[in-house]
Amino acid sequence: MDKALSRMRNIGISAHIDSGKTTLTERILYYCKKIHRMHEVKGKEGGGATMDFMELERERGITISSATTNVSWQDHSINIIDTPGHVDFTIEVERSLRVLDGAILVLCSVGGVQSQTLTVDKQLKRYKVPILAFINKLDRVGANPFKVKDQIVNKLGRRAALLQIPIGLEDNFRGVIDLVSLQAVYFDGPNGEIVRREEIPAELREEANRYREELLDMISLSSDELAEAILEDKVTPELLHRVLRQATIQREFTPVFIGSAYRNKGIQPLLDGVVNYLPHPGEVENIALDLDHNEQPVVLQADPELPCVAYAFKLEEGPYGQLTYVRIYQGKIKKGDELFNTRSRQKFKVGRLVKMHADHMEDITEALAGDIIALFGVDFASGDTICSPGLNYTLTSIYVPEPVISLAIEPVDKISSDRLSRALSRFTKEDPTFRTYLDPESRQIIIQGMGELHLDVYIERMKREYKVEVVTGQPEVAYREAITARADFDYVHKKQTGGAGQFARVTGYLEPFEGSYEFINEVKGGHIPREFIPSCDRGFQASLKKGQLLGSPIIGVRVVLTDGQFHPVDSSDLAFQLAAQGAFKQAYKKAKPQLLEPIMKVVVETPSEYSGHVFASLNQRRGIIISSVETGVYSTIEAEVPLSEMFGYSSVLRSMTQGKAEFTMEFLKYSRVPQNLAEELMEEHRQEIEKEKGK
Repeated sequence: MDKALSRMRNIGISAHIDSGKTTLTERILYYCKKIHRMHEVKGKEGGGATMDFMELERERGITISSATTNVSWQDHSINIIDTPGHVDFTIEVERSLRVLDGAILVLCSVGGVQSQTLTVDKQLKRYKVPILAFINKLDRVGANPFKVKDQIVNKLGRRAALLQIPIGLEDNFRGVIDLVSLQAVYFDGPNGEIVRREEIPAELREEANRYREELLDMISLSSDELAEAILEDKVTPELLHRVLRQATIQREFTPVFIGSAYRNKGIQPLLDGVVNYLPHPGEVENIALDLDHNEQPVVLQADPELPCVAYAFKLEEGPYGQLTYVRIYQGKIKKGDELFNTRSRQKFKVGRLVKMHADHMEDITEALAGDIIALFGVDFASGDTICSPGLNYTLTSIYVPEPVISLAIEPVDKISSDRLSRALSRFTKEDPTFRTYLDPESRQIIIQGMGELHLDVYIERMKREYKVEVVTGQPEVAYREAITARADFDYVHKKQTGGAGQFARVTGYLEPFEGSYEFINEVKGGHIPREFIPSCDRGFQASLKKGQLLGSPIIGVRVVLTDGQFHPVDSSDLAFQLAAQGAFKQAYKKAKPQLLEPIMKVVVETPSEYSGHVFASLNQRRGIIISSVETGVYSTIEAEVPLSEMFGYSSVLRSMTQGKAEFTMEFLKYSRVPQNLAEELMEEHRQEIEKEKGK
């Protein structure tokens, strides 16, 4: 095993919004001597955190795009990606997790497992990422790491135990007790840079022994050797380290660390944990599909001597052209190498290679398997696989959720119009959840995204980065239509006007379906020749694009084709497509269509004194309250609310709670629109069509 490889870690830091991820990254950079002064996320002094390098991030005090950096700790090289916590930027988390070998899940010691923690945890499990948990903010009033550890077990379903317990809490938080080495650890010096280890204070010995027993019980399930050592009372720190590492890498166990990033306590032991318990690139199984051999799985080896396989996971338009972030899984990339992009089938030469530190870069001449680097001036799309010539592999791409909100935008003048198309083509290339198209009816440019904040940020970036002034319309909700009853069709498409005619007949029925769309062919006796069956399917699918109620896409339809008729001369692919479209139109009205709207899972965290106002505001918005949990001074309210009612909610919530509450929302499901509202929407739609015709 290459020594450099075993001393490499690729980790991400992810969590619920406002758990302190960026502050934690800032402390890690400081203790690893990457920066010489710590900055705060919302600090005037020093102008915001190092990793939040976009002006917008500094103003809003949130992370918008994931940033990468590289640090050294105890002779180990650690690549770190700081990811956003806000659900609107979920794609940034997805693409970062795709290329990571391990992660730190940050939790707030007061808030515990929050709504977004559950989403992030689901993503970590989807990409099989081993994690360490870090319970942050032990200096806050109401901090309770023991309760949060129980939530990790009960709510996230992880086997977890504390590796440390606190010495004091809230204002008295002074340090931690390490349950592996059984020592008290204090953090001295102006910025907590001096780590002092001492005997455990006498009054905490009993508690430390109790929690160490709990840790040993939990971890002994993963190792017979440790179980024997416990019985014989021969547990050494080395054995415990080895078993903890093994269980963490196999995702059987989650070690829990504690501290306060803001108060500079508990960060160095967490860094030791990253080195001791998270895997190096050679310990993680990565699989590519061989396109030359029916997509057969191939296990990649983190060996620099093998042919190169790498993955482009993020694009950025820099002042010097396109910057592509690349994770190398096998082989190495050297300046001047010739490589191959398996999606575009293009060969290219590697020009400039850089290591990134937020928005600063350092030129390098080569990078080995396991490294995360960036390439300059090569045209990639997010999710491309790069190989040495001769290999034709692809790595599975990331999960991209569907956008739920759209907005019409219009440039104010001709100059803005030219710049706008440049901005949109760049943003859609960078972010797969940001989509744009031209509405054929209104001739407006429509942008789509994951939420109001997501689109707000892109409109703001158009202004700042491209000097584009746009006028925005009302946000549009992505409605859907669905049928509620079975309806038969029997449709003949006939066209006889000199020359070759068109003839096709289709018979069958539509019925409601749980999924999105299903086509079943039950035609017997060759009444429709086999080659025209796919034509019918294509015709029905084309009909789903636009319903007759609001012109929205149709979902939840099963089409069963039972019979038909053809003409040996006049039947064609087109004739059967048109017959299917006519049949769908004929049956759709009889199938009692209804409108569906996106329902969002909304979680509001508010000081308890305002919870009554929050309940009332959610009820006014047709919300259904699912749960309400009070933890001391704070309440967490979970509700299901239609997206159409949530526009502008952030400012309403702020004014109602003096700016103290925050909320997150993510798409949950589609549900039926109430009759009176559906009629209003359809009336508006009719009037718009009339207006268009009048023009």
